[in-house]
Amino acid sequence: MIEVAGLSKSVPLGDGAGVLRILQDVSFSVGAGESVAIVGASGSGKSTLLGLLAGLDVPSAGTVRLQGTDIFSLDEDARAALRGESVGFVFQSFQLLPALTALENVMLPLELAGADDADAIARQWLGRVGLAARVRHYPKHLSGGEQQRVALARAFAPSPRLLLADEPTGNLDAATGEAIIELIFSLNREAGTTLILVTHDESLARRCGRILRMHNGALSEPAIELGTAS
Repeated sequence: MIEVAGLSKSVPLGDGAGVLRILQDVSFSVGAGESVAIVGASGSGKSTLLGLLAGLDVPSAGTVRLQGTDIFSLDEDARAALRGESVGFVFQSFQLLPALTALENVMLPLELAGADDADAIARQWLGRVGLAARVRHYPKHLSGGEQQRVALARAFAPSPRLLLADEPTGNLDAATGEAIIELIFSLNREAGTTLILVTHDESLARRCGRILRMHNGALSEPAIELGTAS
């Protein structure tokens, strides 16, 4: 599904003070249908790596191949089109558009992809995450857990082949976070989507089939195989 080779990211420091190395020579691959956790302390490069996997940023060196396509050989518009076709993204901060209702937020990626039945698909997914009665509500009228459910529906609605989740429970209380994780894994199993999950939560990481551990922008040890997510 995705192959990462020699991925590095550096940014220049001000006043000629050199560069800050955020990622250093990261390489790994993830097969179709796998669930993989990327863990590490704050500042270890986890979120930067996830953004590069989605093509939201460009690396200083290295490649990311999504189903055989080098995403950085594409221009920004082509990367956005590939993302719309193949990648779902769930953010810690939800990233819902405040001026749109729950239904409109979920419809948006479907409409951008030219789906004729965006309304019906969005309603179906909001129903699957338990928000059938909240489709006309705006984000400000939804709880944090409800907003993350809308974000999940939005991510899954276009039927992505790859789901990237960046600390999806980071802004939720423990009980709500557990419910969201159960939902992510159940939807992932149903859809057969490949899952890459960034987290600092070791218990959550162990629910994935494999763990990649990061330290100071590099993979610090071989992947830990854990079996099938539950």
